[in-house]
Amino acid sequence: MSAGRLSGRYSLLRPLGAGGMGKVWLARDEMLHRDVAVKELTLPEGMSDRERHDLVTRAVREAQAMARLRHPGIVALHDVVVEQERPWLVMELLRGRTLAETVREFGPMPPEYAARIGADVLEALMVAHAQGMQHRDVKPGNVFLTESGRVVLTDFGIARQEGQATITEQGLTIGSPGFIAPERLEGQPGGPASDLWSLGATLHMALKGTPAYDGSAAQRIRATLMEPLPPLEGPLGPVVTAMMAYQPAARPDPRVAVEVLRQVAAGRPAPRLPVNAEVTAPVKRRGRVALWTAAAAVLVAGAGATGFVLLDRDGGGGAGAFTVPLDVCTLLGQQEVGRLLRTQQPPKGTPDSDEIGPKCGWPLQGTGVGLQVQRDSDTVDPWSMTETSARALFRNQQRYWAKYDSVDWTWPEIGVSKSMRAARTPVRPLTGVGEEAFGFELKGPTGRMVSAHVYYRLANLVVSVEYTTLSDKPTDEDIKQAALKAAQASEQALRDAR
Repeated sequence: MSAGRLSGRYSLLRPLGAGGMGKVWLARDEMLHRDVAVKELTLPEGMSDRERHDLVTRAVREAQAMARLRHPGIVALHDVVVEQERPWLVMELLRGRTLAETVREFGPMPPEYAARIGADVLEALMVAHAQGMQHRDVKPGNVFLTESGRVVLTDFGIARQEGQATITEQGLTIGSPGFIAPERLEGQPGGPASDLWSLGATLHMALKGTPAYDGSAAQRIRATLMEPLPPLEGPLGPVVTAMMAYQPAARPDPRVAVEVLRQVAAGRPAPRLPVNAEVTAPVKRRGRVALWTAAAAVLVAGAGATGFVLLDRDGGGGAGAFTVPLDVCTLLGQQEVGRLLRTQQPPKGTPDSDEIGPKCGWPLQGTGVGLQVQRDSDTVDPWSMTETSARALFRNQQRYWAKYDSVDWTWPEIGVSKSMRAARTPVRPLTGVGEEAFGFELKGPTGRMVSAHVYYRLANLVVSVEYTTLSDKPTDEDIKQAALKAAQASEQALRDAR
């Protein structure tokens, strides 16, 4: 669109920048007589009228959700206009420069200044995380330092548009290599802790003048997954190193990190962080480094596509949706667990959770059953999923597992404390459980089947079920049927809970 007037109110003066997901214009709000920034959201080519309509509708809905984020560290959204069959976002106009531009021109920052920037950004992230939103592309280029002294996080979130599923739903994480948390590179959905890792990488660059992991996109991806974090000296070294811990659970609570950053910003000694895990050594998982190196070109293409967040939520569940949280350990009864594990003294379920969702395990020595109710990275919990987002998550999981011929896995509670290499059987669709389902098995070094996995979708929930045994007695078919029976039993428990 050439310079003109939008919605009869916003005069588009000149472009300020462009990326793969849109163009930003300098504009004039003729009603309130102020300058604003207008982001024109670019829609993918080849979309049907229905797809275009659905995408625009969702963009407007998510803009409404974004508008609820009130924090000086988050760019304010003033208005949303739908014209020419696409949405335009009217935002406050920021004057200043990005953190990336500042470091490029002036070099590494003093710890006190970097600490203040980090604390401001982290507090903004905490406000977003509290409302179920993630940024997913925290990097120096998205941290804006205004002329008035504000630190503002821009481009909130990476869009997960159905029209761009060729990238996001094939297991590839859009972002900026070197600033993408390792678990997202591993194909996991990630969570608030992933944003914390990216902020740590951003502060690392502010302090050193160069990224923690430098080089080509492929080199940065490989280094993130395989190499220890380069040491960082100075008062911010411990907290930045902790924020960039390889395992999400090892990263500090954001509130603790903010307090440390504020102390350093004030020129006081940083309080000691609690040590809860090894934070510098990456753990190789599922051998996906080569795949990600090959995918680097796709990632780079996505990294330039800074844009408006489109969270994959439809605003409320559909008919029959599960909206009330359940104790996942109740989805398999003791009698059913006893039959599956072939014992008269079945173990009680052990509840747990991670960034994928709540889970429960029923382990015995040499065998066990596990179950997890999953969520995507844009949803607070599985019970907030919609059927549309559950379908997308299910397809993503199906594509994800179909890619890898072998995996490394452990289950210490049943006696597999060291990583075991297992070959995956072909991923195949299943019937008889859920509204859609797929399954696959894992074979150990001897070629004997050791584990069977079933993924199914029921309404707005995606559930994964695993049955594993180290015994030589069950046949391959027995193992397959045990996983399927566990899945069917959990499905029936879910239906009964409606």
